[in-house]
Amino acid sequence: MSINKGIKMEKKTLPNLKSYAFEEVAFDKLMQNRISQVLIVCSNYDYYMLEEDGRIDERIFNEYTSLNLRYPPNFIHANSAKRAIRMMAEHKVDIVITWLDIGNYKAFETSKKIKEAFPDVPIAALSHYSSELRSKLEKGNTGIIDFVFHWNGNVDIFLAIIKLTEDRMNAELDINSIGVKAILLVEDSLKFYSRYIPLIYKVILKQTQRIMSEGLNEHRKMLLMRGRPKILLATTFEEGISLFNNYKESLLGVISDVNYIKDGVRNKEAGFLFLDYVRSFKRYFPFLIQSSDANNEKRALELKGKFLYKHSETLGVDIKNYIVKYFSFGNFEFWDPIQMKVLATVKDLNEFQKALYVVTEDCLKYHAIRSEFSKWIKSRALFPLADLFSNIEYDDFEDELEIRDFLINSIKAYRVYRSRGVIVKFDKHKYDEFVGFARIGEGALGGKGRGLAFIDSFLKRNNLYNKYENVSITIPRTVVISTEVFDQFIETHKLIKFVAESTNDDDILNEFISKDLPEWALEDIKAFLKTTTCPIAIRSSSMLEDSNYQPFAGIFATYMVPNTEIDKMVEMVSNAVKSVIASAFFESSKLYLKATSHTIEEDKMAVILQEVVGTQYNDVYYPNVSGVARSINFYPIGDEKPNEGIANIALGLGEIIVGGGQTLRFSPYHPKKVLQLSSPGSTQRDTQQYFYGLDVNPESYKVSTNETINKKKISIRKAENHGSLKFVASTYDLQNNIIRPGVMHDGIRVISFDNILKYNTFPLPEILQELLRVGQREMRNPIEIEFAVNLDVSPGSPKKFSFLQIRPIMESTETVSKLPKNLKISDTVIYSESALGNGKYENIYDLVYVKPETFNSANTREIAKAVDQINKKFAMLNKPYILVGPGRWGSSDPWLGIPVIWPQISAAKIIVESGLNNFRIDPSQGTHFFQNLTSFKVGYLTINPFMNDGFFDVDYLNKHEAVFEDTYLRHISFKTSLTTIIEGANNKAAIFKEGISIDKTNLNTVEPIDEMPPEGFM
Repeated sequence: MSINKGIKMEKKTLPNLKSYAFEEVAFDKLMQNRISQVLIVCSNYDYYMLEEDGRIDERIFNEYTSLNLRYPPNFIHANSAKRAIRMMAEHKVDIVITWLDIGNYKAFETSKKIKEAFPDVPIAALSHYSSELRSKLEKGNTGIIDFVFHWNGNVDIFLAIIKLTEDRMNAELDINSIGVKAILLVEDSLKFYSRYIPLIYKVILKQTQRIMSEGLNEHRKMLLMRGRPKILLATTFEEGISLFNNYKESLLGVISDVNYIKDGVRNKEAGFLFLDYVRSFKRYFPFLIQSSDANNEKRALELKGKFLYKHSETLGVDIKNYIVKYFSFGNFEFWDPIQMKVLATVKDLNEFQKALYVVTEDCLKYHAIRSEFSKWIKSRALFPLADLFSNIEYDDFEDELEIRDFLINSIKAYRVYRSRGVIVKFDKHKYDEFVGFARIGEGALGGKGRGLAFIDSFLKRNNLYNKYENVSITIPRTVVISTEVFDQFIETHKLIKFVAESTNDDDILNEFISKDLPEWALEDIKAFLKTTTCPIAIRSSSMLEDSNYQPFAGIFATYMVPNTEIDKMVEMVSNAVKSVIASAFFESSKLYLKATSHTIEEDKMAVILQEVVGTQYNDVYYPNVSGVARSINFYPIGDEKPNEGIANIALGLGEIIVGGGQTLRFSPYHPKKVLQLSSPGSTQRDTQQYFYGLDVNPESYKVSTNETINKKKISIRKAENHGSLKFVASTYDLQNNIIRPGVMHDGIRVISFDNILKYNTFPLPEILQELLRVGQREMRNPIEIEFAVNLDVSPGSPKKFSFLQIRPIMESTETVSKLPKNLKISDTVIYSESALGNGKYENIYDLVYVKPETFNSANTREIAKAVDQINKKFAMLNKPYILVGPGRWGSSDPWLGIPVIWPQISAAKIIVESGLNNFRIDPSQGTHFFQNLTSFKVGYLTINPFMNDGFFDVDYLNKHEAVFEDTYLRHISFKTSLTTIIEGANNKAAIFKEGISIDKTNLNTVEPIDEMPPEGFM
């Protein structure tokens, strides 16, 4: 906090920290101009002394590495002006350093020739004779030599020359545009500023090492180093005033001599005049007077400055101590002026925040009035937070309690902001709840982990976190256990041969559970769990998961564990992590790897630990809304357009959506036109009947291949006493046959989401529009996102939209295919006007269909097993087929369709969902099933022939001899291929009967599969 001139000013309105927008610091744009090559112009003797006795290259290199500085400069030598100019023509030289001796007039001539040939290259000169040199320089150095330093044989001066030159080259952009801080030195004695500058740089660079502790990963630490304070050197009063006026908002302080040039003549009061000028600007601005005249101390103190005697035996130590204390370097000491003692000493922002809770109000007032909080924050290159503090005055607060709250809440908000969009290196000693995304280990993040990191970065890049009033858009707090842990676990316990030979999922799981995770990883997991009060989702993040061409969606496991006491939770999470790793080797995963031409050795598994979004209701935990949205809509209805996207939302955990259960489908651009809500009858019949919640009893979690082991299926009626329905439900009034908004009336609760979609209590449609638009632009591809919403928050807290995942949807790149203009429905086996895909599919000879006459919803699990067996044979022969069946393929609800998982139908190239009498279906868009369909370019057709929606010639199929038939299925193998054409632009498709000739000029093909069917099938 700052204070201007001690004048009582009108109170400002304090910023709303919940929506305050910190500005990102462009650290990567700092220090754009660097000294890479130094040309030293001197005699061979002098250079030999530097090389051999001084060891300049070695010492500068060691100096750079000891201070964690990168890019040490390279030194080259010329012994004459002529040779120097020739070398500068051949090499890019960034600075020239030469020697000036009182009796060597050629030194000036050398510098003049170099300057004339290369006017933009700075020249620094060194001399043993600084006192005699001043008058000569004033007469003969008219703009030729940029810096002159006293040479006493200490090569530290070279580091100072290089850094001072770099600071001058970068000052305007780095200080005024980006906000880097600076120290102004006003001194005209060559001997003294040659002593001060290397000393000050040493202090600054040591401070930079402290700054690095604020970096959240190695890359950020290196970037923070660029934010170190700069040194600005002035040798006259006018130069000093000019630099002060230009950079005063960013100066940490001034160090000034007393006697130097003002108005062209030496002025014994110049330093005091400068101090007086600065005091008119800032009352508590640090200003150090240093003088050869000890009598000047009294005057300096009267002007509220500090004083150092130049000829003190401890001058170097005194300057260091002054800089550390008054420029807020080093640790921050909370001083209580009443108790006259230090209450707390802190070394970083985390400790600073903790100390604010316990120090006295007198202490807070003392530092706030003097702007010392913002100064210390500035000195650590935490510019966005420092700028916030600097814009608030002490007098803007009612009392010290308000100051305390403001400081604490500001730091909390900044620490959350700072970690966003950054993959933080996990440190068990520093990790806390303000870190949003961290990585354990040095390995890869895997597909989902990369997706989450990408989401975090583009939310920050596009300023989306607080774009909507009273809404926070974030990813849940996440830690990714990198593939390093997977590699070490598999290698330490020598598991690769075991999993290659084992075919039993339970055996694999039990073997993995019996082994220990690396101890260091367990300690990091425990450190993470200590910071959370939420249940934790343990999610797979395979290297191949969610990639553009092999998404592996829904193949690997995801477990959830409730929050409980720490040791029990570490055990559960550890077992869940090992279960996720084991799932990489389950039978379904191996089949999937084979289908995508990968081996088990190729894939590696990272594991995501993520806070579960939601609220606890009685004995279960779940969010108010879970959802999936896509930027393209393959089934536009009414006014909907394909490029407007589509969303499916549900109450509770997302299992019901990804499993293809009954959810609410809506277009983000038409949220009030929902087909399922078009009548009271359809609203009651076609909306969600149950949901999933996490069982919060720790005993409910068991080691299992079934990842839903501790998830409860709850009816909507049973959720009445949770209090959660008020956010998402309406009421069906049976007597009057109407839907009433909310749950204040008696009747049947229906999950309509009317409060959100019709009455705008939460801007979900607008958020989805924005995220789908930005996400598709960022990925340059149609996308699918998963999200969860928590509306049940404490008063005053923002509602939470949690962005859970993003993945690409593969859209066909071929030219849109056309069905023949003279198409006869009678020429087709199946005709659909609700189809996904695009192109011509040829070389498919086999069709498998569920026999309509024997189908019963009660037998769908048995049918799924039969389909699995026949699919394995197709997969083994790498042979595609057409699969036709009633209801939704892949539904988790066996009454809505056949509950297969993707590996059980993975060899099918065309999948048809067919309605039967009294068994009407809508197109399935269960996310994992749907994602795999589109990624593998599987044709996907929906028909309801009994409603004149599409055509299915069952009689044609029944007349053909089956190569296989049982109670539920028939498999027909045709002699010539069944050509399938999907007209993507109009969502129409036809599977043509054997031998039908098709107009080739109208068609475009997708990739061929096989020229002829392989022999030996069944």
